[in-house]
Amino acid sequence: MQRIILIYNPRSSQYAEVKADVIDTVHKLKGYMIGKYEVEPTDVDQNATKLSKILKNDDLVIAAGGDATAQIAANSILKSDKDVSLAVLPYGNFNDLSRTLQTNSIEQILKQKTSRKLYPLEIIVDGKLFRYATCYVTIGMTAEAVSLYDTPKVRKKLKTNFGRKISSYTSLANWYFKNRHKKVFLPEFKLNGNLQHKKTSDYAAINGRSMARVMRGGEDYKKPKVFRSETDRLTNFWRLLNLMVKSIFHRIPGSETNGDILEFTNPATVAVQAEGEYHTFKNIKTIEIKKGSKCLKVIEN
Repeated sequence: MQRIILIYNPRSSQYAEVKADVIDTVHKLKGYMIGKYEVEPTDVDQNATKLSKILKNDDLVIAAGGDATAQIAANSILKSDKDVSLAVLPYGNFNDLSRTLQTNSIEQILKQKTSRKLYPLEIIVDGKLFRYATCYVTIGMTAEAVSLYDTPKVRKKLKTNFGRKISSYTSLANWYFKNRHKKVFLPEFKLNGNLQHKKTSDYAAINGRSMARVMRGGEDYKKPKVFRSETDRLTNFWRLLNLMVKSIFHRIPGSETNGDILEFTNPATVAVQAEGEYHTFKNIKTIEIKKGSKCLKVIEN
């Protein structure tokens, strides 16, 4: 009998929908052994490590939540080294992995008899693996901006059904105009040996079909070796506006790469985020982004 391991966050802004649409539905399924994992209020990496220890070969892991929940699921599978399939249902603010895989319901997932390979990105900080990312990684200002979603005021707004998506974007806009000139988000660094402009504020690596929901990516997640990346000075509003127009109506700008290494001139404090989950590193020298040696088995519509 196949095991389904359902992952969800009882503190999420859309938990009521997850319970009604997913948890209650899964309990009615016949012919499956159902397990549940409630995301703990720690972080992606601790949750992924704990979950990885309970996975078994041939499990189907279903992440019902936002991109943070999907990240926990993906990282737990990759840490486990088990033959496990991943499916994702969209109950978050942006749902980039679900949009990449185009899955929307339990019924749709269970009808899919085959899986495909997804090749994630690896984030390596000072030579040590930090985390896997399925859709995108940003470093600098856009990574630091994600911290606003941890504030009580913003989280309260996101728990209301009306205007949830609008609240996400207006909160980001307010943070941007208050903070864009307050600090240097990316200290002086070289990218693959080339010194970057001193006002460069952001680095992005794109692997999936979307970033922050509205920005279009591609299908590099299907490729084992390459992805696209870009650096820019997004503290300049007009450069940000230009990027957003291109990204929404065409695709996120960037060049194909087999891997990137950011080398800081002096030990640096830098924010790194993957699919909406951020971490601030202090006194680091290098960050490497590359395709991982492991792949995920994912259910894709």
